[in-house]
Formats: sequence, structure tokens, C-alpha cells
Amino acid sequence: MNIARRAHLVVAWLLVAGIVVQVFLAGMGVFDDPEFFLTHATWGYTLEMLPIVMLVLAAVGRLGRRQVLFAVGIFGMFLLQSVFVALRVDQPMVAALHPVNGFAILFVSIVAAREAWAARGIETGATTTSRLEAAAAGDGR
Repeated sequence: MNIARRAHLVVAWLLVAGIVVQVFLAGMGVFDDPEFFLTHATWGYTLEMLPIVMLVLAAVGRLGRRQVLFAVGIFGMFLLQSVFVALRVDQPMVAALHPVNGFAILFVSIVAAREAWAARGIETGATTTSRLEAAAAGDGR
């Protein structure tokens, strides 16, 4: 597995973990101290950079169109988060999509990370099936 693929896998799972922390920070803002919403916002802007890193690593590591689209989609959903917050006064019904979109980001991030994990042993052009067939034939690849 090349370095870009390995780095992409690590960044994808770091994004998932970071989003779990993000949900925790929102909960702290609701149940403990509203000051945690500032930390929640700052952490969110930090996390927003990870899909860009994933995009670059997916392209360099030749992880395929699907991983590139996951990164672009996740970044787009992060951008929507700020739009939803900005609409909280004028359009509270639309702004209420902020947490829903947050969970959608988590879901898509998990799918992307799982697919990156599943692809970790597959080199470009090789498949698990062809490796298994080669091993069964005694090819030794």
C-alpha cells in the first residue's frame, strides 16, 4: 500500500473521530456551558480541512472516483453547515437542518473510511479475487 493510500485511510478515520468529538462539543454547549459552542464552531472549521486533504490523497493515491467524490461531497456538506447557522434568525426551519446535515457528514465519512479500509490491500489494477485465484493456483503473487 503506497503512502498516499495509507495517509488517506488515516485521515478518513481521523475525520470520523473528529466528528464524534464535534457532536460531544455540541452536547456540552447544550447541557453544560453555551461557551462550548465557540469550541464546537472552531473545531468544525478545523475539521473542514480534512476532506480537502482526503481529496488530494485520494487523487495522488489513485483511489478512484468514488473516494474523490466522497471528499468533495463531505467538503460541500461542511460548507452547508455554516449556511444553516447563518440562517438561524431568518429561516429557523432551514437552520434546523444543521444537526441533520452533521449526522449526514458523519455517515458519509464512515462510508468513505470503511471503503478506504476495505481497499487497503488492493493495489491498483489487482483485486482480492485475482489474489485469491493466484494463491490457489500457487502463483505466489
